[in-house]
Amino acid sequence: MAETLFSKIIKREIPADIIYEDDDALAFRDINAQAPVHFLVIPKKPIAKLSDASAEDQALLGHLLLVANKVATQEGLTDFRLNVNNGAGASQTVFHLHIHVLGGRPFSWPPG
Repeated sequence: MAETLFSKIIKREIPADIIYEDDDALAFRDINAQAPVHFLVIPKKPIAKLSDASAEDQALLGHLLLVANKVATQEGLTDFRLNVNNGAGASQTVFHLHIHVLGGRPFSWPPG
């Protein structure tokens, strides 16, 4: 996988407002927030998009969801939305798998 903005954040080559980190994942505030609380959860393992994940990544993918929930709770959220864009046609702009966690305001359905 090509180096991305997120891989540079993982290596601390680009600053980010990191709010959680463990051996497998990193969470940081989105610089283009779409809600009062908007952060990203990313794996440290380079996976370009969800459809590139394999059965070998099953535990990691579950871990990312648990991290999203843990950090949302730390941020005081009880209601929140998770979003994963898969590919350019779904508005993915950084090709490093990431989960958007948004909260702090009501959401409607269907989204955009």
